[in-house]
Amino acid sequence: MNDVIWRQMPPLSALRAFEATAQSRSFSAAARALNVTHAAVSQQVRSLEAHLGTALVVRNGRALDLTAEGAELAASLAEGFRLIQTGVDAARAGGANRPLVVTLTPSFALQWLMPRMGDFWRRLPGLAVTLQPDHRILDLRREGVDIAIRYGNGNWPGNTAERLVSARYVVVGAPSLLQGRPAPSVEQMQDMPWILEEGWPEQISWLSAMGLDTGRLKATQMPTEELALSAARQGYGLYVENEALMSDDIRSGRLVQLAVSNDDRLAYYIVTPAGPQRTAVRQFIRWLKDSV
Repeated sequence: MNDVIWRQMPPLSALRAFEATAQSRSFSAAARALNVTHAAVSQQVRSLEAHLGTALVVRNGRALDLTAEGAELAASLAEGFRLIQTGVDAARAGGANRPLVVTLTPSFALQWLMPRMGDFWRRLPGLAVTLQPDHRILDLRREGVDIAIRYGNGNWPGNTAERLVSARYVVVGAPSLLQGRPAPSVEQMQDMPWILEEGWPEQISWLSAMGLDTGRLKATQMPTEELALSAARQGYGLYVENEALMSDDIRSGRLVQLAVSNDDRLAYYIVTPAGPQRTAVRQFIRWLKDSV
C-alpha cells in the first residue's frame, strides 16, 4: 500500500464537504448534515475544485449533478469515510470495553493489592483488570498501560502521579524469632540473624543509617523479595521492607514491627499517562484511594 503524500492532499474539511454534497446533491442538505452554513459548503467544494484543477459538480436547474471526475472521487471518498467511521467506532468501543491494564512490582501485587482484590471485585464486578507484575519502569503510553503503581518521589516526566501510600522502611521479625522478648535495640539487632535480598542497595543503606554495621551482619541473601519475605515469616531472621507492604503481616501478627524510618519522602504513587482518562481508569483509581 502506497504511503499518503500529505502535502499533496486537499484539506479534509473540503473533502468532507464534497462527499456530503455528492451524497445529497445539494449544498443546503450537505450544510444541514455537517451543521455548517450553505455558503461554507459551497466555498469548500469550490476550493476543492480549484485545488484539483477540475469541475466536480454542475448545476442542473435547482439540483446538482456530478461530473465524471466528481462521481469517481465521490465513490472513493464514500468508501474511505466508511472505513474511517469503522475505525473510529472500533477505537471508541475498544477504549470503553478493553480490560484495564495495571503494571506494578510483583511484591506490591502480592503483598498489598491481592489481599484487597476481593473488595474490588465486590464493588466493581463489571470492571475487567489485567495485572502486569514487572520490575521495569515501562513507557506507559507505548506499552498500552493505563495505570502504574510506582515507588519513588512522584517525579515521572510526561505522566501524572498521585501519592497512594507511604513507603517508609520498617524492620520486622517473626514471633518465633523474638520468642516473646521485647523489641531488640539496634545493638541487639547487630547480633541477630537477618534475611536480605540480593541486589537491593537501598536496603543496606537504610540499615547502615540505622546504626548497624552491615559488613558484620549475620545475613542470609535471598534472590527475590518473595523468598526473603517467606524466610522472614518462618522466623529465619530479621527483615527490612517498605511499610506499605508489611501492613497486612503486621496487622495479622505474622510479623512484629521492631523499628521504622522517619523519612516519609518516598511513597507508592498512582501513575497515569498525561491526558484524558477513560471511566474505568477513574473508577480503579478511586477504589485504590479508598483502600488505603
